[in-house]
Amino acid sequence: MTSDEACQQPEYAGYLYVHFKRESADGEQIHFALSAGNDPLHFDDLNGGTPVLHSTLGERGVRDPHIVRSPDGDRFYLVATDLRVHDRDDWDHMQRRGSRSIMVWESTDLVDWGEGRLVEVAPPEAGNTWAPESIWDPEQDAYLVHWSSKLYDNPEHEGESYNRIMCATTRDFREFSEPRVWIDRGWSTIDATLIEHQGVYYRYLKDERSRVAGAPLGKSIFSETATSLTATEWTPLAEGIGLGAVVRGEGPLVYKSNTEEKWYLWIDEFTPERRYVPFETTDLARGRWSPSEDFRLPPEPCHGVVLPVTAAEYERLRTTWT
Repeated sequence: MTSDEACQQPEYAGYLYVHFKRESADGEQIHFALSAGNDPLHFDDLNGGTPVLHSTLGERGVRDPHIVRSPDGDRFYLVATDLRVHDRDDWDHMQRRGSRSIMVWESTDLVDWGEGRLVEVAPPEAGNTWAPESIWDPEQDAYLVHWSSKLYDNPEHEGESYNRIMCATTRDFREFSEPRVWIDRGWSTIDATLIEHQGVYYRYLKDERSRVAGAPLGKSIFSETATSLTATEWTPLAEGIGLGAVVRGEGPLVYKSNTEEKWYLWIDEFTPERRYVPFETTDLARGRWSPSEDFRLPPEPCHGVVLPVTAAEYERLRTTWT
């Protein structure tokens, strides 16, 4: 939605953090956490830290959940990676012969999500379908859904490949346009996420390359901007975001404060000791992010999304899963 449309949204009173946790029997399912009122950096798990949604389809595990609010504000779509890593150690297989589908749930109240459905979005040459996200694009009058896939030029998915960002459009999360490559750097990029401000889209991605001489900022986050989601050229803004405060990063999520001109960018450090680390800025256009000094996140907070919620939505979430 545009900035003007966003200004017409109801007043927000808190934040919902939707995520998965580290690989475990129940970790790779949908977990909810709720902020302490309108505090953007203090969250506690709902439902006693157990999943609020389970996938019983596909690989029976879900990662990297994302929620989008409809432009009318009356419906929510939740998408997630169809992948279960627990008790597996075959990353190569997961990217050659993984799921070409995403899990989709929808709700009108953030509480009743129905059964969910598995929707195939990636083409046959794709070996995986990772970290789907969606954003409403008023120019196309549709949601742009994007994800990462390795593409292979043979039916057996043999040989070398790298992750590109794919995309498709939809109006109902049931029927999708033909998928196409959205971002191809010639090297692996994953975990794209976006936010719009004053007619500019800010896109954050992970440089998936190993950190070597040719890629000194590999395994970290970079950002770029454009004034249209269909732009063929995006302007580089920042590279190696967060390095120094984190040793490496992936799974960026970004959201605006409900109460002031401030934005938050969480970066998943994905180390045994630590996961998400929040950063903040008062100027998106500068591309400079400072580590947040005071925050409380749920245990094992992995790749997800923070969604602003109204007072009614906040109370409904709290009373349903406290």
